[in-house]
Amino acid sequence: MTKSALHNELSKDQPGLPAGLEAKDRLAVALDFPSAAGAFDLVDRLEGACQWLKVGMELYYAAGNGLVEALRGRGYSVFLDLKLHDIPNTVAGAVRSVTGAGAGLLTIHAGGGAAMMRGATEAADVPGGPKLLAVTVLTSMDAAELAGVGVTASPGNQVLLLARLAKEAGIDGMVCSAGEVEALRKVMGPETMLVVPGIRPVGSDVGDQRRVATPEVAIARGASMLVVGRPITKAVDPGAAARAILQEIERAAAG
Repeated sequence: MTKSALHNELSKDQPGLPAGLEAKDRLAVALDFPSAAGAFDLVDRLEGACQWLKVGMELYYAAGNGLVEALRGRGYSVFLDLKLHDIPNTVAGAVRSVTGAGAGLLTIHAGGGAAMMRGATEAADVPGGPKLLAVTVLTSMDAAELAGVGVTASPGNQVLLLARLAKEAGIDGMVCSAGEVEALRKVMGPETMLVVPGIRPVGSDVGDQRRVATPEVAIARGASMLVVGRPITKAVDPGAAARAILQEIERAAAG
């Protein structure tokens, strides 16, 4: 999906995304693998259950833009989750470097500040450029973790502060936990894309995530897209696990 398609007329029924999308357009499966071989094996086993595939730092550093291009060649949209965080000039250069591969979404850290985010926005504002998402507070962090790095605000308040900063800098959407998505939706409005990781179907292992929710709850609270990793990638049948999550998304969207 191109950046222009992502910026089509938005629907109140599908917050932060173009109208008429199916449930599988709202699910991104995280390809958390150390090599392209493992990622492609998982993609084959998904049997087309989702449209978006998330490529994080581990896999991208191993396989580079060639992997992004190969996944797009198979008909998938790529969410490049690099969480860029550096001085403005360096981040802008990184955005330009990955734009040619055709990723539809790219993450940066809101904590890098307004100047850094504006630099990224300017670099992405080219034909075929990615839609930018600002990471607010990692879903692995709770209040105690934030306090440990000198942030005295609650996770929810810190998310709102960073989200407002990102929106003012021209960022297209945010990455946040399901615990903050409802408040963000009220503040950011229907046009902002809100992507929620830390999704765990009922009965799943929480793992190293702290702020989690079920797919149905996250969508009902206003999430545009869900990111799911281990509950799908570690399943005996990844395709079936993904389809079960799609059913939860459909129920929430219908409700």
